[in-house]
Amino acid sequence: MSATTHFARLPSLSWRFTSVWLRNFGVWRKLAAPSLLGNLADPMIYLLGLGYGLGALVKSVDGVPYVNFLAAGMVCFSSMNTASFETLYSAFSRMHVQRTWEGIMNAPLTLDDVVLAEMMWAASKATLSGTAILLVVSLFGFTTSPLAVGVIPLIFLIGVTFSAMGLVVTALAPNYDFFMYYFTLFITPMALLSGVFFPLDQLPGALQIGAQMLPLSHAVALARPMMLGHLPNDVLLHVTVLLGYAAVAFWLAVALTRRRLLK
Repeated sequence: MSATTHFARLPSLSWRFTSVWLRNFGVWRKLAAPSLLGNLADPMIYLLGLGYGLGALVKSVDGVPYVNFLAAGMVCFSSMNTASFETLYSAFSRMHVQRTWEGIMNAPLTLDDVVLAEMMWAASKATLSGTAILLVVSLFGFTTSPLAVGVIPLIFLIGVTFSAMGLVVTALAPNYDFFMYYFTLFITPMALLSGVFFPLDQLPGALQIGAQMLPLSHAVALARPMMLGHLPNDVLLHVTVLLGYAAVAFWLAVALTRRRLLK
C-alpha cells in the first residue's frame, strides 16, 4: 500500500472519541461565561444594528419585517462562525502549538478518533451558541413560531458541516495567519451570497447558481421558513447537501491530518 493510499483510507472510528470531547468540555467549562458572551455579542450586534438600521430603510422583505428576515440568517451565520473558529484557532493550538493531540494519542486512541472528537466538540459549541441566539431572537419577538424548535437540530448539522470543513484548513495551516485566507476568500463571501442578509433572488443569475452550491445557502433555506412559521421546501435536498459537505470534508480532514502527523 502506497503512503498516499494509507493516508486516504476511510476513517476508523470508535466511541473512545467521547473521552477527548469530555476533555475539551472540561477545559471550556472554566471559561464558559466569557466564551458564550463572545459568541453571542457579535451576531446580536449585527442583528440589532442591521435589523433596525437597514430595517428603517427596508421595511419588509418577502412580506416580513427585515429584522425578522435577518434573524434566521444570523442564527445560521453565528453557528457557522462558532464551529469555524473552534476548529481553526482552538484546534490548531491543540494540534500544533500545545501538542495536546500528541499527548492524547499516548492513550488507546487513534488520530481518527481525535479528529472526530474535535469535529463533534466544535459542533457542540456551535449548537450551544446558535441555540442561545435563537432563544434571544425568540425573546425579542423576531420569531414566534413553534416550528423554530426544529432549527436546533439544524444548528447542530451546521456545526458538524463547518467544523469538518474547518479541520481541513487546520490540517493544511502552517500558522495562525493562514486562517485569514479561509475567512477572507471563503467564509465572508459565502455569508454575503447565501441569503443571510438579503434574498438570493436579488443576485444576478450566474451568482444565484453559484450560491446554490454553498452549504450556508442550504442551511438558511431550512432555517428561515421554520422561523417564519412554515415548513421549508426541498428538505431532503438541503439536508443531503449539508451531510455531503460534512462527510467529504471530514474524510479529507482525517486524511490530511494523518499525512501531517503520522509521517
